[in-house]
Amino acid sequence: MNYSVKVLLSLVWLVSVVLFSNSNCSAQDIDDIKNNSEYLWGEGKGITLNKADKMALDMLISQISTHVKSKTSFNRNESTTGSENIYTENFQSVVQTYSQATLNNTERLVIGNEPDAHVFRYIKRSEVKKVFEQRKKKILEFVENGRKAKQNLQIADALRYYYWSVVLLKSHPDAGEIYYNTPTGEKKLLLSYLPVVINQIFDDMSFSVNKTLKEENMTTITLNINYKDQPVTNFDYAFWSGKNWSNIVSARDGQGFMEFYGVDADVNKIKLKAEYIFEGESRIDRELEEVLHSIEHVPFRKSYFTLSATATDKLAKKPAPKPKELQIAKIAEVTSTAQYQSLLEQVFKAVDTKQYNTVKHLFTTNGYDAFTKLLQYGNARILDKSDIRYLSFNDEVLARSATMAFSFANNKKFVEHVGFSINKDNKISNITFALTVRAANDILGKDMWSKEVRLTLTSFLETYKTAYALKRLNYIESIFADDALIIVGREVKVKQTVENRYKNNKIVIYNKYNKQQYIKNLKYSFARKEFINLKFEDSYIRTSAKSPTTYGIQIKQNYYSSNYGDVGYLFLLIDLENPAEPIIHVRTWQPNRNEDGSIYGLSDF
Repeated sequence: MNYSVKVLLSLVWLVSVVLFSNSNCSAQDIDDIKNNSEYLWGEGKGITLNKADKMALDMLISQISTHVKSKTSFNRNESTTGSENIYTENFQSVVQTYSQATLNNTERLVIGNEPDAHVFRYIKRSEVKKVFEQRKKKILEFVENGRKAKQNLQIADALRYYYWSVVLLKSHPDAGEIYYNTPTGEKKLLLSYLPVVINQIFDDMSFSVNKTLKEENMTTITLNINYKDQPVTNFDYAFWSGKNWSNIVSARDGQGFMEFYGVDADVNKIKLKAEYIFEGESRIDRELEEVLHSIEHVPFRKSYFTLSATATDKLAKKPAPKPKELQIAKIAEVTSTAQYQSLLEQVFKAVDTKQYNTVKHLFTTNGYDAFTKLLQYGNARILDKSDIRYLSFNDEVLARSATMAFSFANNKKFVEHVGFSINKDNKISNITFALTVRAANDILGKDMWSKEVRLTLTSFLETYKTAYALKRLNYIESIFADDALIIVGREVKVKQTVENRYKNNKIVIYNKYNKQQYIKNLKYSFARKEFINLKFEDSYIRTSAKSPTTYGIQIKQNYYSSNYGDVGYLFLLIDLENPAEPIIHVRTWQPNRNEDGSIYGLSDF
């Protein structure tokens, strides 16, 4: 059962309201419900139907709270212990996370119309328990997601899923009876297991200073960030600036940074804290977002670190080597690199001094457009250029890759590895954000394909994700075929009936767009976002049986922007007959896998 279906069932089961119309439900029927102990109910009156309905919902929620509270005991926070009134208020707010949003979308019984509106709502007591079972399933799914993320050194993702499990667990009346079966067959009580797992992650983290760069008004410190002495795939944190905690920094592939303005940074006193709440990202799941807003956050004291230069301190262990892409790259590695190094040094100097026009002549038209977009993507800065490798590819040289930092006002900071394509005229023709080492290795490790194919696919995906991050609308328009088929799925709720009111009443509606409609929608979306950040996972690529130059790419996409976030599954049908000019014929996106676990693929087109 997929994730959205689980969310949906938790909502639908809660609001299993027996539907009536004014024509077949009398006052006697309502009195019978009120006097029947099998039901919980609420009613409200007001000038408008909305006000009357809200009053009925509030009354029903209060009855649900009382009903659940009489059956079980939620965990009390330290701050609420000893105050029954505060505890009761918190308890009711937790129950609202099960009911409030959904009840507003169900059928209602209107006893009296405006301006003397009168609304009645009710639910069977036996149906209340079902919603808790659905939240339990979501908790267990998050725990499993956290385990897989930790295994892949995706520490930001692991902490996020584990902590969200903790919060959902605190909202569950049977928290003391929910167990997780580990892959080794152990049965763990989550109430005690999750804090141990999260704290163990913090215990196994290590940090060390890579280099310190002092400028006139700012000191930048780059960090090596490891988990069990291995570079993390991702990790989010904040650091103490001397006056306040910084915005969240998203490190990747074992590299992070800190910026100190107008102060000298003492490496023996620098403090940082791991991000594990991820409140902004929770907007992808309305139920989860509601719980995070209703439950007091759980503090993990081990999430705070003090960076030390003392050799014996565990936070200053000798860092593990940086993660490397598979050695396929060596097949195409360029040995004579002086001219390319000289070219990039000029570009890096222009970025550092912010004298961008001085290097315009070093770019093609397309390359300079990518460069200017890159500079607009936050306050771009060079962090590390010591490990750039030069690969021969399609009459060009790929420089992979410089580590750069991007900072957004009042928002996140990102670390990205940036690659440069240099043409035969020694000009930069393109700039891309590199895939993570793990994602790149997923492709480069497919030795059934030639190195040219593997590098082409890697380059395409990096260019594709960069174009969306940098809002390069003209480029995106150029890579879609004029007759491209573009399908975007979205979940919608369907009306309940007497026959299906206990079933999954959300379905995925697929909207079909042509190229012009899709580009128009993108233009509107780009204008409303300060930044866009894409992460690709779990890629699966196949060659079309009909054409050896046509490929189907299925990939899990994590989309995060300044005002929106989602996770879904992307399918691209691309023609690489001309590797320098790939063409997308089909693009689909769906929020969940299909019932059988599949997503759109080559066989569908």
